[in-house]
Amino acid sequence: MLGFLRRRDPLDLSPRAKLGAYTILIIWAVVVLFPLYWLVVTSFKLPIDVEQGPFYIPFVDFEPTLQHWEFILFDEGTNTIEPYTNTVIIGFASTFIALVIGSSAAYALVRFRYEPKVGLIVLFIGTIVYVAVAIALGVFWPIALTSGIAIFLILAAAVSSRLKRSLGNADIAFWLISQRMLPPVAVVLPIYVFYQNLGILDTHIGLIVTYVATNLPIVIWLMRDYFANVPLELEESASVDGASPFRIFRSIVLPVSIPGLVATFLFVLVFAWNEYLLANFLSSANAQTMPLLIVAQDATRGPQWWFMSVLVLIMIGPVIAMAILLERYISRGILVGAVKG
Repeated sequence: MLGFLRRRDPLDLSPRAKLGAYTILIIWAVVVLFPLYWLVVTSFKLPIDVEQGPFYIPFVDFEPTLQHWEFILFDEGTNTIEPYTNTVIIGFASTFIALVIGSSAAYALVRFRYEPKVGLIVLFIGTIVYVAVAIALGVFWPIALTSGIAIFLILAAAVSSRLKRSLGNADIAFWLISQRMLPPVAVVLPIYVFYQNLGILDTHIGLIVTYVATNLPIVIWLMRDYFANVPLELEESASVDGASPFRIFRSIVLPVSIPGLVATFLFVLVFAWNEYLLANFLSSANAQTMPLLIVAQDATRGPQWWFMSVLVLIMIGPVIAMAILLERYISRGILVGAVKG
């Protein structure tokens, strides 16, 4: 008699409600996927088809051609392979390094307690500023670095016993993610001068180091939440059996955290893959990436959409393919921590 008061499953919809829901989802899917479809069909159009369009359906509205693909991939006058190779090397290397360092830091912030003294942090930042200014003024970098370390150690030993105020793990995590909020344009000029003195301007290593530093806070923040949901009992059992913290992290925590690692890897790879501002300032010919090539081609040739569409598809294709192949890991990695209890 009171059946109408029973709690219904949110997925238990009436046929009419299901039809409405699926209709909305299909319409939204078309809206989301149509720009990608338009990019694909434009890459197979002749210039006249683009200018006299819009034409939507190949072999019906227009006759597709591989002319632009052949020109970009095989014509010796286009320099696409080197920027694409640079993008792959810099993107994957920086993402892998950021994932290794960031995951280790995130696990440490979750499982170990840190109480760094505020005075020592300020002293360390001052030392970094001293080393950077010395290098910018022309001091040989090993001398500047050695003197900076010596100054820090001497002053730290002198004042550490008098410092009282300290920070906690949550403060450290918030400070790390706050670095990602800093606009890159605010630091790109100092980095340019720094790299110029080090001789790593317009090199793979220069962009890799920059991308690692830029994306490291994202890795730490995402993996910190993931590691916090790993059952502590697993680590305690291994610790009772005599496993070291490093062994626990490598053999137990990381295998359990594969979905989170995969999701974080793909997020960071997209950021590194599409980055333009830092690459524009820190590279020119030797380390040019695909975003720079696309913008340069647009500035040189004008809005030739049939040409630009091929470059964009070549650039985003691998990332889309990885997202499709790793979809089940990404879904699990994103949803961890969304429901607790």
